[in-house]
Amino acid sequence: MKRLLFMLLLAAAPAVAEPILLKPARVFDGVNPAPHEGWSVLVDGDRIVAAGPNVAAPAGARTIDLPGTTLTPGLIEGHSHLFLHPYNETLWDDQVLHEPLALRTARAVVHAERTLNAGFTTERDLGTEGAGFADVGLKQAIDQGIVPGPRLLVSTKAIVARGAYGPKGFEPGLAIPQGAQEVAGVDEIVRAVRDQVAGGATIIKFYADYHWGKGEPTRPTLSQAELNAGVAAAHDAGRLVAVHATTAEGMRRAILAGADTIEHGYNGTPEIFKLMHDRGTALCPTIAASEAYARYFEHWNGQEPAPESVQENRRSFQLAMKSGVPICMGGDVGVYTHGQNWLEMDAMQRAGMPAAQVMIAATSGNARILHLEDRGQVKAGLLADLDAFEGDPTRDVSAVRNVKFVMKGGQIVRGP
Repeated sequence: MKRLLFMLLLAAAPAVAEPILLKPARVFDGVNPAPHEGWSVLVDGDRIVAAGPNVAAPAGARTIDLPGTTLTPGLIEGHSHLFLHPYNETLWDDQVLHEPLALRTARAVVHAERTLNAGFTTERDLGTEGAGFADVGLKQAIDQGIVPGPRLLVSTKAIVARGAYGPKGFEPGLAIPQGAQEVAGVDEIVRAVRDQVAGGATIIKFYADYHWGKGEPTRPTLSQAELNAGVAAAHDAGRLVAVHATTAEGMRRAILAGADTIEHGYNGTPEIFKLMHDRGTALCPTIAASEAYARYFEHWNGQEPAPESVQENRRSFQLAMKSGVPICMGGDVGVYTHGQNWLEMDAMQRAGMPAAQVMIAATSGNARILHLEDRGQVKAGLLADLDAFEGDPTRDVSAVRNVKFVMKGGQIVRGP
């Protein structure tokens, strides 16, 4: 009887994962631009335990050969919308107003899996665009192993000035579902931050500027006092702050308020980017979104010269780099297809950032900007979030399209 009980307990005990030795052609460690030729990486449990040229496999370890590949830290997507899909499929207004929440959530589950399979093991999602707190539930489902996906940072509904966002164009006075949470005044913006934190937001997002009416130019929307109060409330709650800002004045207000990242920054000036540099504020340039908009709505075929809307974004990105502004790799994916997150990396390289610097931005750079101290490098003690790509993405970042291996927390997601 005791023997039977022992066997039952043994059968019920969780299996202990075997150590895994990964042997690629080279390792990009996430920090040094030049990859290390001939390195191996040993994983035990959910952590990297060794990385270097003479790493031996312990007894009982599994060895995985990855010839011709570059092993990298898991990529980090800095700006996404898992609850959106490309606007050439369904316009934004129609997604917000007409697509049921269950449909949008089902799509988001698929988007999360595609993102992970593309090698993006962490993702900052910056607004459900009318889907409420559904990103919190998706994060929980991924964390609990119910569905596959990257490690998520979620911002729920984003916060906008009352009357400044959308959908728009309906009978005045009608309560139209909005793509974000509206506020007016300091008290309301503080309450919105605390509501979102209580609902599970791990990032807080504000819109510092937007266009009030159809055809109007973009203008600042939240006042300096509102942004100051909102950012302070978020930081008091231990949340980082992302701010959508495309005008110089919107950017200035967000930087002075203490924003951690500025999203887009299309009309940044030398003075604004110097202020960002001096304050340590990062820029998430979202060049791929500009290119997608140009394809959808300006009939651009991808050939150069690109439309002015794209050139404007490239110029601001180049000015930010010249000013020494920290660059977050994030493309506003959702405007274009999930799983093709690498489009932003391609765009950054074409706009003048060397491939190795793009790779640093997408790994240790984003980890530093987003305060993720347990990932972003191939280094002993960090999470075993790892990718292997055919070729060398530090020479040509388009190699990240050729995913051969993905590991998240020591578990093989894609590969042998």
